[in-house]
Amino acid sequence: MKPQDYVEQKTAASGSSFYYAFLFLPPDRRAAITAFYAFCREIDDVVDEISDPDVARTTLAWWRQEAAKSFNGQASHPAMQALMPWCPTFGIEVHHLLAVIDGCQMDLDQSRYLDLPNLQRYCHLVAGVVGEVAARIFGQSDSTTTAYAHRLGLAFQLTNILRDVGEDAARGRVYLPIDELQRFDVKAHELIKRDQGSDPADFEQRFTALMQFQCERALRTYDEALALLPAADRRSQKPGLMMASIYRTLLQEVAAEPMLVLTQRVKLTPLRKLWLAWKVQALGRL
Repeated sequence: MKPQDYVEQKTAASGSSFYYAFLFLPPDRRAAITAFYAFCREIDDVVDEISDPDVARTTLAWWRQEAAKSFNGQASHPAMQALMPWCPTFGIEVHHLLAVIDGCQMDLDQSRYLDLPNLQRYCHLVAGVVGEVAARIFGQSDSTTTAYAHRLGLAFQLTNILRDVGEDAARGRVYLPIDELQRFDVKAHELIKRDQGSDPADFEQRFTALMQFQCERALRTYDEALALLPAADRRSQKPGLMMASIYRTLLQEVAAEPMLVLTQRVKLTPLRKLWLAWKVQALGRL
């Protein structure tokens, strides 16, 4: 299998909303973002699919070496072989890849976040840096677009966190800041053990209030990101706007029925994702 075939299969199989935005890119940019996204999936899968933390750490260490070797012309993994030809063209550097690995390393070393600033550092590594690279591939021409990309990456990651509250808790991870859990009197063990106590109605009230607060902040973050996008790059950054349309719609679904995230993954149908992406492509706005 050729490296480009490998990354295309990896990206399509992920079922990610991002895939629908990639479809509208010209071939060279689509090939580059597909390879970069496949790399990110490989790193994320280390944390999500390897149950032994020591094996996961060893695997991430291998990926650090692979990233360094790849930039010295010695890529061995098909995802890196597909990505490396595009790095000079789109200004992708080794520190971008190492930042993504650092973020996933945090998932192995830390399962709680004291407050929002601590959570934002994690989000920057696993999503903000990804947004920065994506903006370059999409055709960034204005340096201030980087701030937009970082903010949009934060919005995406906050959405992921809210959608995955139940799944993450099943793995022992609670990304919602501890000080905000305390503010709304929601205990981490209630999420991890699905223990709603003797009064489920009381838990639902507390959890819903917490989630409404989280969803409102995430929705504001999308607005803040879009306000940072310079006019000069609105056309080139359409793929990011497509993703924003899909992810913000998903967030609105979570906000409408927040209790669902504890028992199932809230998601949009492929047809709805494609429709939202097409609307942005056709109209040039969300």
